[in-house]
Amino acid sequence: MSKFSSNEFSELDRFDHAILSALGQDGRMSVTDLAKKIGLSKSPTQARLKRLESDGFILGYRAMIDPIRLGMDHVAFLEVRLSDTREDALSAFNKAVSKIPEIEEVHLIAGNFDYLMKVRTRNMRDYRTVLAEKISTLPHLSSTSTFVAMQAIKEDVTAEFG
Repeated sequence: MSKFSSNEFSELDRFDHAILSALGQDGRMSVTDLAKKIGLSKSPTQARLKRLESDGFILGYRAMIDPIRLGMDHVAFLEVRLSDTREDALSAFNKAVSKIPEIEEVHLIAGNFDYLMKVRTRNMRDYRTVLAEKISTLPHLSSTSTFVAMQAIKEDVTAEFG
């Protein structure tokens, strides 16, 4: 959960939104190119960028790796149910799940199950191993249901802000 309120996000002006949008598309963009793109000079653009980083709106920069080219094309989504959903149990589960590298995403869900996970492996055999040896040992795990993705239609971690 974000430590920022929606009011803080709404306090960003159009230039801040433009910076976030541009960097969401190309995080390697130079400050000079960014300034041109958003319509400000370099110095105020750089100051805004530093503020967005220090205020936690920009969490970092990273390379986007193509998992398919690396042979990691098996994607499964798991519905996870816990035997205990008190805060201590959720905390223990969250801490343990963060240590499993094959799990790309984990979301606490308001619904008829507790978590939704995205797990990426090379193939079904590897997935079964991860499920049996890692996921099934998570604290307070009661049951899982697996749904295998046949094709990714849209996997875009960038979004328009503004």
